[in-house]
Parts: sequence; structure tokens; C-alpha cells
Amino acid sequence: MPELPEMENYRRIFNERLAGQRITKTEVTREKTVNLLLPQFASELQNSALTTVDRRAKHLIFRLDSGKSLLLHLMLGGWMYIGGGEDSPDRTKQVTLSFGNQELYFIGLRLGYLHLLTQDQLDEKLADLGTEPLSAGFTKEKFRSLLSNRRSMLKTLLVNQKFISGIGNLYSDEICFNARLHPARPVNELSGEEVSALYESIISVLERGISLGGYMDEPVFKGDELTGSYNNNCYVYDRAGEPCIRCSGSLTKDEISSRKTFYCRNCQN
Repeated sequence: MPELPEMENYRRIFNERLAGQRITKTEVTREKTVNLLLPQFASELQNSALTTVDRRAKHLIFRLDSGKSLLLHLMLGGWMYIGGGEDSPDRTKQVTLSFGNQELYFIGLRLGYLHLLTQDQLDEKLADLGTEPLSAGFTKEKFRSLLSNRRSMLKTLLVNQKFISGIGNLYSDEICFNARLHPARPVNELSGEEVSALYESIISVLERGISLGGYMDEPVFKGDELTGSYNNNCYVYDRAGEPCIRCSGSLTKDEISSRKTFYCRNCQN
């Protein structure tokens, strides 16, 4: 499932390539992907201008000049592509938004959704999400207060969207590795120095993920050479049995809270 870096990569690309343009046509092939009857969905989007694209956790928010927004969650298997004409992935598209000669394809949204919402509906939908880890408000002091009285395992807490939003299975493992912390460590047993290392790792790993275009291996447009580069630069994720880049020990795959987890037994304590 795409996490914060993948969705931030999408956000930046869409703002560069689509913001300011008007939706000239809408095609939906899977009714359950949207939240309105298809004629109403298409009618409300027709000739609306995309003013900007924001991100909240693992969601994208396509803001329209009508005052409404399209809220996207890709869930498992979803991805997007900007193309048109012959430049179109040979895959079933659940939704296609046309911007003149350019088209934005939403693919693999069997579990994902694209909902047209008012601002009040949007606020309600996102109300339970935790702090954005790359926001100015996510200070070390704020992080320490969030950890107060928490007793769950580190991995479990990092993927809890009500605690900190946007981190999932892959980046939680990468963060734990970077901080030299075992993902099964109880949070209430972390020392002050370990909390500081964890805080710094959350920020540095997510920023690294963004700079490398995330891990999703499908390009977003023809000639896109950045998206998916993180796949070849993972510290531990999906590298079971390979040598640790820090200590050369063999990396381990385990299961924590029913989630596959990768780490180094030798240098993560």
C-alpha cells in the first residue's frame, strides 16, 4: 500500500503537470470507486478546474474551484498515470479524468476510492488522522508527548494512523533500522536518547523516501525516471537473508502484530 513518500511524490508531480487545468471529461468503469451516482459525479466535475493537489497522510486531495475536493485513497494495488492517446497503460482504469489532451488514469482501485466531498465532509473523513510527521508542528517535544503512556510495540505504534499519519509497513521497518531499534521493543522502555534517534529517523527516512520517488515501481508519466527508485535503496524491507548494510549480519523476516517485518537481529536492539 502506498505510504507518505509515494503519495507526496504523486502530489508534487500532479501539481507540476495538472494544477490549473480544467476537467473536460470523466469516465468511471467501477461505480463503487466513487461516492455519487455516475451522472452526478461527471456533472459536478465537468469544467471544474483543479486548483491544487494536497496530501493528508496516505490520501491525496484534489481541490477544485467549485469548493469541493476529490479525496483519493489508493489502498492496496492502486496507482495512477498521466498519459493520453496511445500513451495509456494496458490496464483496466476505474476512473479517467481528462484535462484536454491529457488524461489522468486511476488504476487498480478495487479497494481504493475517489470521493467528491464538501469541505465539511472532507474534514470529517480525515478527523481521526494523527500528526503529519513532516509538518512544522511535529517537533521533538510534540513527539515525546505523543509517546507518553504508550506501551505498545514500536512497529505497532508507528503504523497506527491515529498516532502519526502516513507511515506503513515498509517505512516503519526502515525507520526502526535507521534508529537501531528492534521493531518489537515496547515504546515505554525507550531511553531519552533512543526517543531522539527515533524522532530523527522518522523525518530522515521519510524525506529520503520522497527524494527517491518512493517504492511504487510504476512510472507516473512517460519518461518518469524517479518514481520507484526507493525499491533499490531499501535498508531492510523485503531483504530477508541479505547482508545488513551496517554490520553485514543476515537480515531477518518476522511477523509483528500480524504484519511482515524486516530487521537486523545483530544491530537493532
